[in-house]
Amino acid sequence: MPFLRPTLLTLACLLALPSHAGDLPSLGDASSAIVSPQQEHQLGRAWLSLLRGQVKQLNDPQLKDFVETSVYRLSETSQLNDRRLEFILIDSKELNAFAAPGGIVGVNGGLFFNAQTEGEYIGVLAHELAHLSQRHFARGVEAQQRMQLPMMAALLAGIVIAASGAGDAGIAAIAGSQAAAIQEQRRFSRQNEQEADRIGIINMEKAGYDPRNMPTMFERLMRQYRFDARPPEFLLTHPVSESRIADTRNRAEQAAKGGKEDSQWYQLMRARVQLYYEETPGLAAKRFRAQLDENPNALPARYGLALAQIKAGQLNEARENLKQLLAKQPDDITLNLAQVDLDITNNRIPDAQQRIDRLLTQYPGNYPINQKRIDVLLKQNRMADAEKALENLLKSRSDDPDVWYLVAETRGQNGNIIGLHQARAEFFALVGEFDQAIQQLDLAKRRAADNFQLASRIDARQRELMEQDRLVKDMLR
Repeated sequence: MPFLRPTLLTLACLLALPSHAGDLPSLGDASSAIVSPQQEHQLGRAWLSLLRGQVKQLNDPQLKDFVETSVYRLSETSQLNDRRLEFILIDSKELNAFAAPGGIVGVNGGLFFNAQTEGEYIGVLAHELAHLSQRHFARGVEAQQRMQLPMMAALLAGIVIAASGAGDAGIAAIAGSQAAAIQEQRRFSRQNEQEADRIGIINMEKAGYDPRNMPTMFERLMRQYRFDARPPEFLLTHPVSESRIADTRNRAEQAAKGGKEDSQWYQLMRARVQLYYEETPGLAAKRFRAQLDENPNALPARYGLALAQIKAGQLNEARENLKQLLAKQPDDITLNLAQVDLDITNNRIPDAQQRIDRLLTQYPGNYPINQKRIDVLLKQNRMADAEKALENLLKSRSDDPDVWYLVAETRGQNGNIIGLHQARAEFFALVGEFDQAIQQLDLAKRRAADNFQLASRIDARQRELMEQDRLVKDMLR
């Protein structure tokens, strides 16, 4: 990603510059007079679109649904006032999670490797939500508003490092700032980390989790990476020390015992990630079999083994494993979707369709089920039905570039060329490619020239995207 870092640093720094207080709402704190919540929201969306265009992402509806559901539930008991959250799942085995201004929450696939329980995973995300609820970005700008522009860049380097995964360059950027600015930034960062730990622990307890999982996660990470010359990004931007662990442990121990520590859903998602990053399905199957040898009742291991067998074409073995699982939990969404995948792979489309229809009567609004229904429709060449189902899915996921990409493909196969260009425009806008988005709408307008109302709607949307493009370019100027 050759230009991600300077672009994002420039974007962040320009929004960090003092604004005219008369243009901003009075929210009762000094930081709002410098960077308002609405400015943070706009920054976050522009920042996310640029980031999406630069990093590889995990397009797994089940994993996305788990992350979104778990974070939204956690936000309900948090101090976060603005819950307009957006998510990005980054395709990286490296341990990382981050929060950026405007409600952007990022999770690396590697978090599932390192967080052995849902409680540990929630501990990391509770900490990140606390950064958002306490508006550490705006407060950091307030603390350093008299500094020169390069020094402001150091304040935001941690967020950019976390997103880009280019730690060496990020460290060099920080090291290039003046020593006094670095010291102040680090001091303020330590304060932020302590506050995020404290607020996160409170939130975990309110959400029904055992907050002891947070220091447990920190302890294992410190042991695991103590002697690494290059620790993971999360530890570069969230340094773990003995004193920090002791502080979080002391605070967590004050909570009542009995909070949630783990869930089957989390462990099933963890198995999906482990399979995804294994070199071959055969190696993954070997790993899951070893887990079953230790514990024959380990449901996530049997689920992971079944997925590995599907991927390796061992369909009869996969069917037997899934049969055992579904006999115990016939209504589990994750297990049923695995069976649908097996039926699709085995070309048993009527069986897949029947199972999907049953699941939709039980869980009509579930995103992964609706996505899988679209997959089944596409497998049957029912393009018109698939397009209609995607239109319905867009009502709840209009900001998901993965959905828009599939909409474009489906409309094209269904002969809806105007709709194809419109969908491509939305996809390109969501990944920060505004020039291509505007070009796609030009193509759509030409084809809709004889339909005044449609052409007018396309023209209006094009003007909206041109305005978004202008705003982003103004921030980057």
